[in-house]
Amino acid sequence: MPSSNASKSAKAVRAAGKGSPSLKKGGGGKSRLPGKRQIPWMAIGGAVVIIALIGALAYSLVPKYRDQADLEKFTPSAQKKDPSDQIEGVLKKDYAQGAGKHVEPTQRVAYDQTPPFGGPHDSAWAACTGVVYSKAIRSENAVHSLEHGAVWIAYNPDKVDAAGVETLSKKVEGKAYTLMSPYPGLDKAISLQSWGHQLKLDSPDDKRINQFITALRQNPYGVYPEVGADCSNPYFDRENPSPFDPSPVGPDAVPMDGSGIVTDPAELSGSGGVPAMPNIPGVPSLPTGLAPAPVPGQ
Repeated sequence: MPSSNASKSAKAVRAAGKGSPSLKKGGGGKSRLPGKRQIPWMAIGGAVVIIALIGALAYSLVPKYRDQADLEKFTPSAQKKDPSDQIEGVLKKDYAQGAGKHVEPTQRVAYDQTPPFGGPHDSAWAACTGVVYSKAIRSENAVHSLEHGAVWIAYNPDKVDAAGVETLSKKVEGKAYTLMSPYPGLDKAISLQSWGHQLKLDSPDDKRINQFITALRQNPYGVYPEVGADCSNPYFDRENPSPFDPSPVGPDAVPMDGSGIVTDPAELSGSGGVPAMPNIPGVPSLPTGLAPAPVPGQ
């Protein structure tokens, strides 16, 4: 017979088992186990999307801010009147003798550079209100635009593909005091001109293009003759401008110093003169290559 103490111990064990929560049985006769911890996938996914968006914005904006900061040193100021001095490859020449000297629409100038970037020029300037010309334009009209403070981007259509033309166009379209046109036979892919300045390049992605434009477009510190002159010319035909003539000039071409031509005082006053108007008594007729044309967006 089991002892009285052993019987009491067995009863105590059974009682303890019944009262212990960890040993109570739940549904199905199985012990209850702690539930599994759920992973917050939606929260993690949202965080990943936000991080990706921040990364994309940074990738897009940081280079633009960096480029803008880099261009600051090419912005003209009273202390740094001609920042193009810091741009590698810029050719500079003094064309003061040719400022304000006009040739006739049928005359040509014996320009000393190709494309020209200073000297005597036609009385009508090529519209330079962010105009991208699809045809080559007469040099004498383009040089007058430079006298007004414009930057002229010329490109060789045989050396710049459609994507390159599009890249260059974005630097001109809608930008005041800029113009762009093909220039057949150009010795480089691209040539930038402002009055007295030129930069020839091989690639439309060259960072010096923006540097040149920043430094010289409407630079007010005496780098071009007609500060304050207008660049719009609604009478210059954008679709069929005065034709470009690639042939060598003849002996009757106007020399670079414009000898024999009286300087137009209105040209040097900053007024820019008035383009010839058609069919108005007492006013010169419209020169060849000029026709009333709309000024889109101006």
